Amino acid sequence: MRTIIKDTIAQTNLTTAYRAPLVGVASAFDPRFAELKEIVDPTHLLPTDLLPDARSVVAFFLPFSRAVAEINRRHPYVAREWAVAYVETNQLIRDICANITSHFGDQGVHVAYEQPTHNFDAEKLVSFWSHKHVARICGLGQFGLHHMLITKSGCLGRLGSLALNTPIDHPDPPAPQLCLVRQGKNCSHCVRSCPTGALTASGLDRQLCYKRLLEVNDHYGIIGLCDVCGKCTTGPCAVID
Repeated sequence: MRTIIKDTIAQTNLTTAYRAPLVGVASAFDPRFAELKEIVDPTHLLPTDLLPDARSVVAFFLPFSRAVAEINRRHPYVAREWAVAYVETNQLIRDICANITSHFGDQGVHVAYEQPTHNFDAEKLVSFWSHKHVARICGLGQFGLHHMLITKSGCLGRLGSLALNTPIDHPDPPAPQLCLVRQGKNCSHCVRSCPTGALTASGLDRQLCYKRLLEVNDHYGIIGLCDVCGKCTTGPCAVID
């Protein structure tokens, strides 16, 4: 799986630089998938909704280079490089999923996946298939104060996930909690960095956050669909070596 991801990145002409990808696996029958109907939304899909005979779920994380975080942290608005990274990586995730589907299809294995973004309820702003929640179940990370998944490589990057109708071993232990605040330490960089006040220590105002994202999309729309901000992901947990 990692080889397919690495090969796809190497064969794609992108301006965005990445660090080594992470891959996690969970059984499609893990009871935590059903719990997402309470945690995320009652409409959240199960692995068997994506693929009726699903046996495993695979999630992967594509970490951006440290330079991407530094550029967006220093930029007074949102860095163009950040918007480009978002657009390029969404297409890269589609390509990776297509290549994984083709590879396993040659072996008689069926694969299904959701798009990397914009698979959500436009009014409630909740995903039908939340890649970050799926990735947590697959052991890739834990949620930080900013509601983003922090992996052992940090939170700066993009996630993809797939369901397969074959069992896959998942020997790696779940990632630990790496959010400094969740560890009882001082930080809150993400809250201080939020330009709209949508993110606070007590929660996230999704509507206010999304309003900001749409403004950025209007600004950089020529690049492609890029309703992004990412200021909350540029702190100490952005890149973990």
